[in-house]
Amino acid sequence: MNTYMENKNTVKHEWYIIDAEGKNLGRVATKAATLLRGKHKPTFTPHMDCGDYVIIINAGKVNLTGNKLNDKMYYNHSGYPGGLRERNAKLMLEKYPEEMVERAVKGMLPKGRLGRELYTKLYVYAGAEYDQVAQKPIAMDID
Repeated sequence: MNTYMENKNTVKHEWYIIDAEGKNLGRVATKAATLLRGKHKPTFTPHMDCGDYVIIINAGKVNLTGNKLNDKMYYNHSGYPGGLRERNAKLMLEKYPEEMVERAVKGMLPKGRLGRELYTKLYVYAGAEYDQVAQKPIAMDID
């Protein structure tokens, strides 16, 4: 018995859409990371990009549980002295909802070349409108 390994010629990429309105940020991010990685497929191959494209809409209406809205901090550093920028989740949700969801998903992807390749297949929109209508994405429900 041989183990099946997917290759670039046999991979079939689908398009999925996730509506994040009223859903918890972590639940949305884990579902998106699973779809991007391809772990929902029986032909999952760890070293290959066998995942699907993911569109997340209504990122500005995502839910955070507990006191994370005020306590959770996002940090950036420019590399220069005094270049640390701190923002809490409330500010991120108001001004940069796409970046907040993208960071959550990116943290769940593998680090390295494969993770960077998978990250390019993620599309996040703050509102309900999106550009990939022609791809006819399949609606993915989050329990």
